[in-house]
Amino acid sequence: MGARVLVRGAGIVGLAVADALVSAGHDVTVVDRAPGSGASYAAAGMLSPSSEVWYGEEALLDLGLRSLALWPAFAAGLGVPLHTRGTLLVGHDRGDLQQVERQVELLAGRGRAVDLLTSHEVRRCEPTLGRVSGGAVLPDDQAVDPRAVVSALRERLGSRVVPRVLDGPADVEVVATGSRLPAPWAHLVRGVRGEILRVRTDDPPAHVVRGWVRGDPAYVVPRTPGGGGPVEVVVGATSEEHDGPPVATVGGVARLLEAARTLLPGLDRAELVEVTARDRPATADHLPIVGPAPVDDNTRPVVLAAGHFRHGVLLAPLTAALVVAHLASGAVDPALDPRRAALRGPAPTPDPTPDPTDEETHR
Repeated sequence: MGARVLVRGAGIVGLAVADALVSAGHDVTVVDRAPGSGASYAAAGMLSPSSEVWYGEEALLDLGLRSLALWPAFAAGLGVPLHTRGTLLVGHDRGDLQQVERQVELLAGRGRAVDLLTSHEVRRCEPTLGRVSGGAVLPDDQAVDPRAVVSALRERLGSRVVPRVLDGPADVEVVATGSRLPAPWAHLVRGVRGEILRVRTDDPPAHVVRGWVRGDPAYVVPRTPGGGGPVEVVVGATSEEHDGPPVATVGGVARLLEAARTLLPGLDRAELVEVTARDRPATADHLPIVGPAPVDDNTRPVVLAAGHFRHGVLLAPLTAALVVAHLASGAVDPALDPRRAALRGPAPTPDPTPDPTDEETHR
């Protein structure tokens, strides 16, 4: 017989965990006063472990590839389309191209061979590009619309998603509240602001484009076309440590627009439809925390599923599978264990924050 599980947080990770737990036979309630309104709402939805990994974060590549393998079946089960044309890494000038070369070198060191392309080869691959010095293709990368995923998961979970808990106690609690964790775990995750834009255009790129323009990183993610008409394209994203609420800034938006227009000049004619800012939930080592809470003074077991930083959408199905496995057997992935040494340290005095049942800053 399954356990009674309370999941706090209805972002893409919390909902994916809840859905997997229901499939495993558990009695699940998800509590969130504003489901899907946090970082899941802002996220671009790149399923791109190869372009996200960086030096010192190599473990994310292996985790991302494991989760990417789960996405086709996960998306198909929800009836959500995937963008499967791959990712182009590009550098605007010669200095920017060095960033691409470093990424390619890092991937080669992890056994993933990627060929560098000349500027002409890259532009043949993606004619909407402006002047670039070269790049590389990551053909296995995909993308998805996180808002569509959240909507499909909410529909499937139905009345299990509630704004507050009304019944008796649960056997297990899963905390998936993004960058605002309740005490005594609040110090494990901090918010890193990201600003992101949405535009509509009749001339979208065929690929996800990730590039550098005079040192500034940017990405452009086309949504899978629907029944004709302009296509939504997501432009992102800034990354800034801050102490206040996540708000969009003139400087951040200007940098994103300048980089995107340089990489894809046709975006000059696009309609700007949305500017959004949310916090990414970051840990000390930029790896998520998925497993038993390191300090548990509660009367029931607590499992953390948070701190996904830039990778919440990509890692959602893997996180769900790991939580289900933990409840079934006690298994924990050592790289994601909330008790790992990289996260140890004194907890600061708890700060008064909004109710952590809100998904406000989840990605």
